[in-house]
Amino acid sequence: MGYFDKLTQPMFYVLLSLYEKRHGYEIMNFIKELTNERVVVGPGTLYNLLSRFLEAGYIDIVTEKDNKKIYIINDNGKKLVKREIERLNQLIKDANNIIKGG
Repeated sequence: MGYFDKLTQPMFYVLLSLYEKRHGYEIMNFIKELTNERVVVGPGTLYNLLSRFLEAGYIDIVTEKDNKKIYIINDNGKKLVKREIERLNQLIKDANNIIKGG
């Protein structure tokens, strides 16, 4: 299994945040607000993930402005998010089948 076969919550939310162009600080704030602070991604985790996503070809740097890199998800990243949503939906389906006795 590869590193991106199952996304952690921080990985998932970083990719979701990049459906719009954002720099690091905006990404952290977006995730914090979206999840009502349930998921908080610190700078170390964020920049490690951004580096891995860039290297794997899931996100792109749009521009560098005032020493800030602006990122966006690309088509490969969107496929990865879609695959993760399908995986999570299957988990929920399996759990509901068990809970409902079927």
